[in-house]
Amino acid sequence: MRRTRRIARTTAAAVGAALALTSCSGGGTEADEGSSDSGTLAIATMTAATSMDPANSGGGTIPYFQAVYDTLIKREPDGTYSPMLASAWEYDEARTALTLTLRDDVTFDDGTPLDAEAVKANLERFKEAGGPETAQSQAVASVEAPDPTTVVIRLSAPDPALVNSLTDAFGFIANPAGFGAEEPFATEPDGTGPYELDSDETVIGSTWTFVRNEDYWGEAAPFETMTISVFDNENAIVNGLRTGQLNAAVLQVVDQQVAAESDPNLTLTPQEIDLKLLNLFDRSGEMVPALGDARVRQAINHAIDRETLVEQIQQGRGTATAQLWGVNTPGYVEELDDAYEYDPEQARELLAEAGHADGFAFSLARLPALVPDALAAALQANLADVGITLTWEDTDQSSFVQRTFLQREFPGVVMNGGQPALDWATVAGSILPGLVSNPQGTTDPTIEELSAVVRSGDEAAAEDAAEELNRYIVEQAWFVPLYRMQYMHTTDRTVTVTPQVGLAVPSIYNYQPAS
Repeated sequence: MRRTRRIARTTAAAVGAALALTSCSGGGTEADEGSSDSGTLAIATMTAATSMDPANSGGGTIPYFQAVYDTLIKREPDGTYSPMLASAWEYDEARTALTLTLRDDVTFDDGTPLDAEAVKANLERFKEAGGPETAQSQAVASVEAPDPTTVVIRLSAPDPALVNSLTDAFGFIANPAGFGAEEPFATEPDGTGPYELDSDETVIGSTWTFVRNEDYWGEAAPFETMTISVFDNENAIVNGLRTGQLNAAVLQVVDQQVAAESDPNLTLTPQEIDLKLLNLFDRSGEMVPALGDARVRQAINHAIDRETLVEQIQQGRGTATAQLWGVNTPGYVEELDDAYEYDPEQARELLAEAGHADGFAFSLARLPALVPDALAAALQANLADVGITLTWEDTDQSSFVQRTFLQREFPGVVMNGGQPALDWATVAGSILPGLVSNPQGTTDPTIEELSAVVRSGDEAAAEDAAEELNRYIVEQAWFVPLYRMQYMHTTDRTVTVTPQVGLAVPSIYNYQPAS
């Protein structure tokens, strides 16, 4: 039986923050006494979901959707895959067709059985919907449902990330009966997941409340109730954790990590995951001619004192690196972390060789949440020391996205980049043409050749090609990586959490009551 009803909406940030604390009940007296309470899991986040339509899922919103929708395949904390709605899956020899075998004992919230036609409808809709993770379905040419428990996904070319995508946004399955609504599933999800949305306790923009689905086909959720509350600052989150109104959060801000560590009732589990980097879009020199020369981009890399950034800005929490690839990917090369030593003199020599002995200037948009004052000043100072003038233009989030990625006013951006555990995910998400990572569509024959091998599905060849591509991108200085950031998975004494390989946000399945 469905328990979801139409939900009252509010978008007022102040009201949302207040309600987020007062409506959470995961800690309280029992938490203070150190007992294990499997009643409520109260998660804090700074990423809001604006709809429960799985076509809009992705990134930090994934836990909202995991509560009410199952994926076709489940991704375990260590990155391995296990059955979920699909009990088995297999590629053909060319790796351009993936056949899924579905469970035959699953129903949607309204009692409709899950079958191959429902899965086919979801996969096709996701590809057409244009959501934030549509790229996950880019290689899909067609989807077939030859019988009620078999789905065949046919690809235009091999996609080594397809199985991974079916554990993520592309894999969420909703009841197709709701597709025809004006705003499908906006506030009334209809899935097969371990929880159901409790509309009476949910305020969009503030706190989403989920209750255990007693008719769930799989293992029962370990918590009777789960809340996901949205905040606009981590200080409020830490206060909620300290007072027992919250059970879990991922802390990114160093000062708040330090504050949480001072509380003996909180447990902090570190994970190096996201990469802070200067992404140089203008590798062709269309906007800033100097950036079209690899020697200039190399000079910028040598000009940055990464170790000092980690020590002074991150308080030692993180690892300086000059490569884009994450440590969990086969293409990661440890020695490339130190490929560009801090060497202002070498930077000046490279600039002179490239014909820019007197330096040059460029501007970047700055979103303070991504580039705090200390980092902005340090980057300016490092570049000024070799004759490069960096000017920041402060923006709010809306204008930042519009001017940087859509209008392309700037030759690059300082941003947080993901560290996926798959080589192809790194290539597809950061190297190939794309709105965020490569908006000018820069490429060359070497990149195209190596990318094709990484995509091929030949595991040994793909790993070698990924490593070679990593080395090539570092040599060409496409990016100016700064450091891998250390996040802290923070829980109170009633809850434990296991970080998710390749993701900053744990799956909801990774939370358990403390023993």
